[in-house]
Amino acid sequence: MSKGSGMLTTFSWRTFDLAGRLPDKWQQQLIDAVAGADFRDYPRTPVLTRESADVRSISRGRLHASGVRRRLPWLYESYRGYFLELAGEATNEPVMAALDDRYGIVLNVQRGTTMRFECHVDSNPLTGLLFCTDHHAGAGGELVFGHDPAAADTDAVERACPVIRPQAGHLIFFDGRKHPHYARPLTTGSPSVSPSPSTPPIEISS
Repeated sequence: MSKGSGMLTTFSWRTFDLAGRLPDKWQQQLIDAVAGADFRDYPRTPVLTRESADVRSISRGRLHASGVRRRLPWLYESYRGYFLELAGEATNEPVMAALDDRYGIVLNVQRGTTMRFECHVDSNPLTGLLFCTDHHAGAGGELVFGHDPAAADTDAVERACPVIRPQAGHLIFFDGRKHPHYARPLTTGSPSVSPSPSTPPIEISS
């Protein structure tokens, strides 16, 4: 276990290395599950988006919670079990899994060099993300967090930002409500796959 300090002291995250705790061939299972993902241009997310006004949609893939539960039952169970326990270690506040699966665990996918994840802020006080692929420096797919809470596009986020490079089996938890963030496009055609479980606290905030 380690706590990432990033390049900026105003943003931090907690990392758990789960490489030895995940099922055999877990990465291949996730890659296989990607066949059921919904690849398309997704519209900007109301209120939470931090994309520039000229960006109306962002291309990416997503395996929704129902697909995760059907194709990857161990991942769905981990979200409501072991991952939830780790989330409790990452914060001083009580946590619980999302009551509505639609806002719980999903599988986000990037492939090719044009897909990325939307620049946005989170509504949940705690978000967890499990990286499923390793990316060498310069391969793209990095998770970038803006230091400036007012950053309103990817260029503004990139001006001052801690960057987290994907490492397979690393589960990170962070509070992204005040730090606009996004996933950079890949620089090669290899897929990037990341399940994103959200773990909002009980009562305190939503």
